[in-house]
Amino acid sequence: MPKLTHFNAAGAAHMVDVGDKPVTHRIARAAGSIVMAPATLALIQSGGHQKGDVLGIARIAGIMGAKKTADLIPLAHPISLTRVDIELEADPAESAVHCLATAETLGQTGVEMEALTAVQIALLTIYDMCKAVDRDMTMQDIRLLEKRGGRSGAWRRED
Repeated sequence: MPKLTHFNAAGAAHMVDVGDKPVTHRIARAAGSIVMAPATLALIQSGGHQKGDVLGIARIAGIMGAKKTADLIPLAHPISLTRVDIELEADPAESAVHCLATAETLGQTGVEMEALTAVQIALLTIYDMCKAVDRDMTMQDIRLLEKRGGRSGAWRRED
């Protein structure tokens, strides 16, 4: 059975030593959604929200979130991101906004946490901007879709 890597032999939390790992091109993609009232989604799509372009601001927030991951997740390594891409898609059939985040680096550790953080921050920004009209919004299905690079190679979600 695999072991948790963020604990040393004595059981204390520690930052994993990645110093002996080779620098490789690493990519991770994560996704999630925020479900809302149809009127809230219509407001976002029409651009009629008092606070401005909800999806544009959420996109920038997601990028910023990816860049701040090591400040938010205690044992995450600060890494130099080479690319962060946030795609936000309004889905009237589900009354939702779907978020897809891609993070890339040339480094010694992966970017899964950066991609997942980007999704969460983008969706939280949508919530923050729309909570005055819809407090029932629900963020859901936040998940890693795939990761590539590094010692463990490629992984892709099967569902």
